[in-house]
Amino acid sequence: MGVIQVQEPGLFTTVQDLGREGFGPQGVSASGAADAVSLRLGNRLVGNAEGAAGLEMTLLGGTFVFSDGAIVALTGADFGATVDGAQAALWTSMVVKPGQTLRLGPTRSGARCYLCVRGGIEVKPFLGSASTHILSGLGGHEGRSLRKGDMLKIGPANGAVPKRRLSANALKHVLPRKVLRVTPGSQSDWFPEAAQRMFYESRYRVAEESNRMGIRLEGGAVPEVAGGKMISEGVSLGAIQVPDGGQPIILFVEQQTTGGYPKIANVVSADFHCLGQLRPRDEIRFERVDWAAARSLLREQEKFLASEDLILG
Repeated sequence: MGVIQVQEPGLFTTVQDLGREGFGPQGVSASGAADAVSLRLGNRLVGNAEGAAGLEMTLLGGTFVFSDGAIVALTGADFGATVDGAQAALWTSMVVKPGQTLRLGPTRSGARCYLCVRGGIEVKPFLGSASTHILSGLGGHEGRSLRKGDMLKIGPANGAVPKRRLSANALKHVLPRKVLRVTPGSQSDWFPEAAQRMFYESRYRVAEESNRMGIRLEGGAVPEVAGGKMISEGVSLGAIQVPDGGQPIILFVEQQTTGGYPKIANVVSADFHCLGQLRPRDEIRFERVDWAAARSLLREQEKFLASEDLILG
């Protein structure tokens, strides 16, 4: 069993897996990787189960020493990674020798980079998941983002794996979209046609205040709905709320589990990973699709992720 020493934690680095489902009624959001597609593929590259825990780095990566060596893969955004000064490629497995240092810098593309290691990051589960739940201070490594000097255990793994990389065709499919597909929200019919037209025709910029709880947008204000306030109700991942002032908020992986603002739309499941790669000042817009199309997009994505041609040995 190896150990990862954190020399520099980066801006906001946490242990994440695919999250904890089914605890919304108790007020606990699912959490998990903001870009689950990148985590799943990274784990496949190193021979793990897709849901094994890895490290999620945000905007600025950390520096890690592998005292006993490891097989690792980096996926998601390009953080300009190096191993002992030599460039480290994305979307491929690689051997880090004992004592070598993996260093990542500021992002060159999206918002989040994932470090997956053969055997996974070993932490005590919280409600069946290794994911860090920042709001409650539970899960992950001591319920918080990493700090300088932290020591992370690597889980056990049997045998070596051949060098693997993502196929060139697959790389085209994992690039995040800036046109997010959405279905109608729970209260979409509360918004008059003019308000909905403004929403779908506008370009929105991701605000600096965005985080894992919600992605705040700046742009054309959606006119307030008629009929006053609504009663709080359960909310779903990817729901787009329109609060007072008309600036939409996309509920994200550490969302509150109830909300009292009307929801004009909901990002489709197949585009959730795109939300995880949005940086402050990125520009996006929304494209409406129907329920059948949303289900079809998710089926196609899962078929793609299960393909034997996805990973090349």
